[in-house]
Amino acid sequence: MPSLNDQIRRRRTFAIISHPDAGKTTLTEKFLLYGGAVQLAGSVTARKHQRATASDWMELERQRGISVSSTLLQFEYDGYVINLLDTPGHKDFSEDTYRVLMAVDSVIMVIDAAKGIESQTRKLFEVCRRRRIPIFTFMNKLDRPAREPLWLLDQLESVLGMQAYAVNWPLASGPDFRGVFDRLTSRMHLFERTPGGAYKAPVQVAGLSDPLVRERIPAHLLDPVVEELEVLTVAGATFDRQAVRRGDLTPVFFGSAANNFGVQLLLGSFLELAPAPGPREAIGRSVPPDLAQFSGFIFKIQANMDPRHRDTLAFVRVCSGQFKRDMTVIHPRTGRRTRLASSHKLFGQDRETIDEAFAGDIIGIVGHSEFRVGDTLTEDGSLIYHGIPPFAPECFAYLHAGTAQAKQFREGLGQLEREGVIQLFHDPDEARRVSILGAVGALQFDVAQYRLQTEYNVETRLEPAPWTVLRWVSPEVSGNQLRELILPGGVKLARDASDNAVLLFPNDWTLRYFASKHPEIPLQEIPFGRDLPDGPTATAGPPVAQAAHMASDSR
Repeated sequence: MPSLNDQIRRRRTFAIISHPDAGKTTLTEKFLLYGGAVQLAGSVTARKHQRATASDWMELERQRGISVSSTLLQFEYDGYVINLLDTPGHKDFSEDTYRVLMAVDSVIMVIDAAKGIESQTRKLFEVCRRRRIPIFTFMNKLDRPAREPLWLLDQLESVLGMQAYAVNWPLASGPDFRGVFDRLTSRMHLFERTPGGAYKAPVQVAGLSDPLVRERIPAHLLDPVVEELEVLTVAGATFDRQAVRRGDLTPVFFGSAANNFGVQLLLGSFLELAPAPGPREAIGRSVPPDLAQFSGFIFKIQANMDPRHRDTLAFVRVCSGQFKRDMTVIHPRTGRRTRLASSHKLFGQDRETIDEAFAGDIIGIVGHSEFRVGDTLTEDGSLIYHGIPPFAPECFAYLHAGTAQAKQFREGLGQLEREGVIQLFHDPDEARRVSILGAVGALQFDVAQYRLQTEYNVETRLEPAPWTVLRWVSPEVSGNQLRELILPGGVKLARDASDNAVLLFPNDWTLRYFASKHPEIPLQEIPFGRDLPDGPTATAGPPVAQAAHMASDSR
């Protein structure tokens, strides 16, 4: 029987991030194809007779062709246990992506080779860099006309400020794209297209000087590649496994996820080079993964994933020890002991009962409405992981429903707030409590309305509100001080779901004006006392509030 350390070394827990439309979900699906988890790969833009992607389970995602919620996909491949998180690419859902980045050990960053680094890619990269998460880069869509690969490497180093090592090198792009040269093995991989990219691409492997290569590749395509490889050897970065694991160097792969070109090379190299689960920072201590006691934290809550069950699922990252179904753990926030009886392995919308899990795994726990995002579950009552604070919303609205549906409306809004889909605020001076919805992006309101309609049968009407900036007020400021404040025009005092005071501003100028007039009122972009957790080997990075804001678009 494998030891605890053997089990931990097999785990690879990672997320795939990108700017919208760079091919993130397509790459996720192709990993499943090559990992044997699916037999036929779907496409986000597939025709009706083709399969929808396994990672896009919500009907709204299928309608719009985008991911609006992170999804967990677990499978085994080549001796590894893979926990893969497909994240939303759209900036409006960056808070969900940020929570995922708290739970992973490494990241694959997908870049459209025709466009290079885009705004959302840069923001997510900053969050990864703050936590020192190792980043692997996949230059996608080489089957279309693309930027010069040397230009793409230079952009990675100049814009993101980290070294880049090309693990493989593309043989042309667009209609001429034939394959990639693996620099670590000095072998050329020549691919053949498959119908719709639904099946594994046939591949031939040969040396660069092999007659087969000269036979299949015209000299006008092959000769420039040989010259570029010589440039990389002389002037390119040196491969350093430890630099990769420190987050100082990113291995770069080229290919086409849609046509399965380079996907298997990326998957195999990533699993070999990516780190196994390491120590996790808790309050006042570092927790090694091979600690005997089980511990983990909740980074996501999702209700009604499966209409057949209508239950609430808490996503738990196992950080140490071994999880066993039916075990009793401590829930430090409530101080209660709780039995984890209904535990599941997840694959998109599908789930199956799981009896055990190890550090690095992500499991689903069903049936605990008291759980919240950021909660710790542990056998050691003195161990508490840092919480996951909410971001400051940038979009606000009132949401109205008919009085006949008031009960379902309140229930649905409460559930969406617990999941972090939206944040709820209210005016403490109003006799009738009217909820103000806050979100990082306006599309989150669409998701809230869609789920209220489909899961709670509540029709709603959205009324936009005039604020674009929110700041939490220090709890040291008394209620009398707040009531005596003379607020600038358009500024509103409100309370969040935990009864913390917040100020809503129509724009940044009003915020700056208020701060200059009231330096005695401390304000912050996240609730006071809930700083962002660093990674296990984090070094100096941007200030807490700045790092939080990097994952959402400033207005």
